[in-house]
Amino acid sequence: MASRPTEPRSCDTFVALPPATAGSRVVFGKNSDRPCDEVQEIVYFPAASHKAGDKLECTYIEIEQAAKTYAVVLSRPSWIWGAEMGANEHGVCIGNEAVWGREEVCDNEALLGMDLLRLGLERADTAENALTVMVDLLEKYGQGGNCMESHMAFTYHNSFLIADRKEAWVLETSGKYWAAEKIEEGVRNISNQLSITTKIDREHPKMRDYAKSKGWWEGEKEFDFAAVYSYVNTARMTTSRGRYCEGYKLLNKHKGNITSETMMEILRDKESGINMEGGFMTTGSMVSILPQEPNLPCIHFFTGTPDPDRSVFKPFIFVPNITQLLKTSSPTFGHDDPVKKKPRFLTKPDRRHELYKQHESAAVVMETFKEKGKEMLEQIRKLEKEKINKMESILQNQCLDVNQAVNLFSQCVEEEINTYCLRV
Repeated sequence: MASRPTEPRSCDTFVALPPATAGSRVVFGKNSDRPCDEVQEIVYFPAASHKAGDKLECTYIEIEQAAKTYAVVLSRPSWIWGAEMGANEHGVCIGNEAVWGREEVCDNEALLGMDLLRLGLERADTAENALTVMVDLLEKYGQGGNCMESHMAFTYHNSFLIADRKEAWVLETSGKYWAAEKIEEGVRNISNQLSITTKIDREHPKMRDYAKSKGWWEGEKEFDFAAVYSYVNTARMTTSRGRYCEGYKLLNKHKGNITSETMMEILRDKESGINMEGGFMTTGSMVSILPQEPNLPCIHFFTGTPDPDRSVFKPFIFVPNITQLLKTSSPTFGHDDPVKKKPRFLTKPDRRHELYKQHESAAVVMETFKEKGKEMLEQIRKLEKEKINKMESILQNQCLDVNQAVNLFSQCVEEEINTYCLRV
């Protein structure tokens, strides 16, 4: 069994729903905190139909394929099949977190939490349907396997924040057992700890019996999932120092007027630890606007580069015939990939995509030449602001040019790269 790290290293995912947001919109956001040298790529997969009996190769195991899969855009560590965060064509967004608790984490290779996330996006048209897909697959295949591209094991249970245009769900797991909480208004965040307490809207049918059998719950007190399945003092979750508490405070600070820019500001916050630095750092970030009016497009912003404070949130909108995201897609190695060979991870190939390389060079300039770095940062923030304003105009005027949206994300990547190239 792999043990819990001495200091939990995870991510932070946020959602705000009316009346906490400005306008009739749901705003979703996530920072992916991963090993500092891990490349995160932004990739798009179109909708597809599949034949009966088709198999699907996930990160470690093969499962049955669904008859139909929806179009998805994903931000993912470039060595895995699944994703840290992403969205689908129906406006469903999901982010996941590493969590630990009383239940031992299984080393056996099964579905990663990141695999479950992608499967939920590919197979569900609402947040609750995604939850159902994910828990059904969890029950059938289990969760487990190394979550880091290394011979050193890094394993964990998973929690998820799943959102659509109307509502959000928190899904938290411990082995095959799980609990889910529905959020219909206000704000909610998850971090590297269980956070569902007594408001449980859906659950594994044997979750309480299992807790009794382990001696974690005697069956008399009100059932508190986080308290029973982990060592969290749930009475102090929103007051004790920690990233979950810091995220909670940042959301509530802006409650009533949260926009996509507010969410980006939260994800860039270093003082709170939300924008993580060090051996584990924020390697990719995502913010989504999910309008409650079904005629308006959902808009998803991704960085595809480390440290959101010096990255550009670039917009993506689902339309037919999307241009492939070549400059944020990492090279592939097929069956020669060290992830696919056993024993795994004996070597580590260069997985950097074009945007990552250019951003890496620009980061050196920002660190070494302060004035030049300041100018570069101003330019990329100007680019980002232009894109945000353009997206706001689309939502306000209900005037999406589908032909432009096909290249929207890729064009912004080109503009970002040009900004770096002109100044490096």
